[in-house]
Amino acid sequence: MHLARAASITAFFHTRITAHLKPRLAFAVRCSFITAIGFTPDMDDLKLIALDADDLNVISAHLQDAVLKIGDIAYLPGEQRLAAICNRFDWVEAEKPKTRAKTPLQRRRCAIRFERVLSTQLLGIDLNNKRDVLSLLAIQFETAQAPGGFITLSFSGGGAIRLSVECIEAELRDLGGVWKTDHKPAHPGADDDEG
Repeated sequence: MHLARAASITAFFHTRITAHLKPRLAFAVRCSFITAIGFTPDMDDLKLIALDADDLNVISAHLQDAVLKIGDIAYLPGEQRLAAICNRFDWVEAEKPKTRAKTPLQRRRCAIRFERVLSTQLLGIDLNNKRDVLSLLAIQFETAQAPGGFITLSFSGGGAIRLSVECIEAELRDLGGVWKTDHKPAHPGADDDEG
């Protein structure tokens, strides 16, 4: 019952309210709304909050090899927020001990948001190419004037988004979509169990 009600509220919200907003603003508002109602359709869904560099490293590990379209990134300077929707590779499932039945590789739809963002800088990313796909390698924090500093999202191919932040405040939340994939991301020079 709770899931049906949450789904109907989400549908109402999406059709009635976001239809009147610019797409990026609508996306960021939806991320806030999903967080506010606490919509959690599956107990396996990941929900992480980062308030320091160690927390951010955990989120970075879960988002390694996540893919996202440039058009799914929204920066709202007035709200000091950057949010994105991406498809993360589920490393936890992939690295589970092997049993008789091979654990299926999977990706999960998720949202990541950063609060208290003062400004952003882009390197090698053209925001006009909304359909271009980025592959996230890591998220790192560099202290400037504590507790503030810079959060850098590094992408394959040398692209990066650098956020100047008052402090670390980030959230990673799975949105419920899970699907099988045949491809396990590999990195040159890394050990590969798959051979």
